[in-house]
Amino acid sequence: MATRFDAFVLFAEMRTGSNHLEESLNTMADITSFGEVFNPVFIGSKNQTELFGIDMKMRESDPIALLRKIVAQTGVSGFRFFHDHDPRVLDAVLDDPKIGKVILSRNPLDSYVSLAIASQTGQWRLTNPKMAKAAKATFVGADFDALIDRQRCFRDRVQRQLQTTGQSAFWIGYDDIGDLDVLNGLAAFLGSKARLEEVPGKLKRQNPGEIEEKVENPDEMRAHLATLDPFLLSRSVNVEPARGPATPTFMAAADSPLLALPIPGGPEESLRDWLTALDGVPPSEGLTQKQLRPWMRKAKGFVSFTIVRHPLARAHDAFRKMMAANGPQANNLRRILTNQHAVELDGPPAVAFLGFLNFLGANLNRQSSLPAAPEWASQAALLSGMAQAVLPQRLIREGEAQDELARLAERSGRIAPTFDLPGRDALDAILTEEIDHACMQAYRRDYLGFGFKKWKNS
Repeated sequence: MATRFDAFVLFAEMRTGSNHLEESLNTMADITSFGEVFNPVFIGSKNQTELFGIDMKMRESDPIALLRKIVAQTGVSGFRFFHDHDPRVLDAVLDDPKIGKVILSRNPLDSYVSLAIASQTGQWRLTNPKMAKAAKATFVGADFDALIDRQRCFRDRVQRQLQTTGQSAFWIGYDDIGDLDVLNGLAAFLGSKARLEEVPGKLKRQNPGEIEEKVENPDEMRAHLATLDPFLLSRSVNVEPARGPATPTFMAAADSPLLALPIPGGPEESLRDWLTALDGVPPSEGLTQKQLRPWMRKAKGFVSFTIVRHPLARAHDAFRKMMAANGPQANNLRRILTNQHAVELDGPPAVAFLGFLNFLGANLNRQSSLPAAPEWASQAALLSGMAQAVLPQRLIREGEAQDELARLAERSGRIAPTFDLPGRDALDAILTEEIDHACMQAYRRDYLGFGFKKWKNS
């Protein structure tokens, strides 16, 4: 009978019990785990620099060759992989359904304290309790936060790739690595015919006891842990669709080393006029990424910049253009807003605009059958798309554009033209607290990311 997998990978982190789990697996006749074979410092285990005739230099040149060697072994062969191991191997492993995935986890606070103590004592494995070295860890909040972030990012990447490729993994916790039934269940998952009759006891748990007894500053640790958000209640959930780079909308100055990244719904016309007045020639537009690269190479020290508009002013411009537009497409949009989103477009301007803002909140949260149009999509989402081609080196709020653009013109050896800002009398005339709040609800990502205040406080 063919084995279920050609090989397996044990995803873990330092001080999660991966040595103990690997030892248990290696006691089974048809399972062999070769350790941390893609650790940048060694191959497999400390001081080991060669495996299957492949040394460190050869592995650096072609890590996939070593992966193929492991897969080709008889029985169920595998290895351990941590977040800081060779990243070139990760995609190949995750995309291969014939490589079984085992994911080992441990309470991150336990891992952090254990790692800190092991770093002090130099004792990374314990086989004889009489030889145990004692020490206390010093809890450093920033270090713990960094550990949590690294582990979460790596775990999320692994989990997402398994989901998108339709694979399942065997999840096992630190407290279960000594459970005989769980270990035999893992053997069955990997396709092994062997079963354990007892849990191997060579390796011993290090630093037993209460976590607060193992740190020098437990009060400081408790205070820091109280500030954390383990359930991510404060996380801003972004459900907007991803955007492309929109390179043809970029404006490359004719002579000055300036590259403008206009945001739909922003001051595009004013920006075009400013660049034209700056050089006396209109900027280049409609460029593909391939056409843009020669300009970037030629314009040494160029500055890419974008102008972000206050979300309420931008939403109001989108509303006014929607109301004034002609043609079947515009009529259909207004009909959908009226019939499906209860927007009173024929009512007073303040009421109609408030309804439009409520629609935008639903639309950007994918609660509408209409796609999120570029002119009202969040500016953060649009900039994320642009960054695939060019990162904006300057982010300028519209109200500060005249002074900021003058500095860019001076840097380019030019006299700064006037940058025309639109009047906002129509918006001010209908502004209410409810309108201000509805816009903040719809564009929370932009308010937070670009530091905008409520319109009446701007």
